Amino acid sequence: MTTQDQPAVSPPADTSLANRYGSKKQPLPRAVKRGIAVAALAAGVGFMAWVSTSSAGSDVTFKDIGFTTIDATAAEVDFQVTREPGTAVKCAVKALDSKFAVVGWKVVDIPPGEADGTADGGRTVSQRVTLRTESLSVSGVVDDCWIPGAGT
Repeated sequence: MTTQDQPAVSPPADTSLANRYGSKKQPLPRAVKRGIAVAALAAGVGFMAWVSTSSAGSDVTFKDIGFTTIDATAAEVDFQVTREPGTAVKCAVKALDSKFAVVGWKVVDIPPGEADGTADGGRTVSQRVTLRTESLSVSGVVDDCWIPGAGT
């Protein structure tokens, strides 16, 4: 005698999914969501304050104006430096070859200037620097400018 197999009664879908994957997660309480939003807002405001004050601390800016190759052993770089009057500045100037390798390098001392009647009050000074090069250069740029002794 054979008996027919009875179809198995399957458990409800919610129960089988809960057994397999775990129960549904509870949503975050409103107070926790509000706390996360306040913390994110405070972090954003703090970041913006840091960005605005860190860029304001940079008292020296520079701008490349021109470059001239004199020959295979020399080049001239023209640039402007803007700083507060009465502040001495050092600038690193470099000459590059066609493969962007540094072929000349010099640190230039810019003496403190005095405030004058110009539009910017004597903050901007123009400089021309002659660099000795080890081979023919195709460009010359200011690498960086800084106030000696600041931040050390």
